[in-house]
Amino acid sequence: MKAILKNYRQSPRKVRLVADVVRGKTVPVALAQLDFLDKRAAGPIAKLITSAAANAKNDGYQPADLRVQAIQVDKGIVFKRFMPRARGSASRINKRNSHVRVQLSPVAAPRAISND
Repeated sequence: MKAILKNYRQSPRKVRLVADVVRGKTVPVALAQLDFLDKRAAGPIAKLITSAAANAKNDGYQPADLRVQAIQVDKGIVFKRFMPRARGSASRINKRNSHVRVQLSPVAAPRAISND
């Protein structure tokens, strides 16, 4: 139960802040937290988790029984742009992209402890 978002146009450093919020949470709790999070990456990550939950539903799992096992934000390609500066020089501006991977797993039922 995976989903991948490639070449998301925001720097990985900013996207990791959002990814850290939902790591280890169940799918309904993660989506509820992302609805109230005031970050630009919250929308695309919520969409990505919803997509992974839909992939899991095709495998026979219920979205309420899943948790975000792993969410990984990697560096994508970097667009290099230039800004004119004083005296005919230029400075480089890096426009960074992110690759985001989400993996869901079923929530394990707690085991009963026996005193044998």
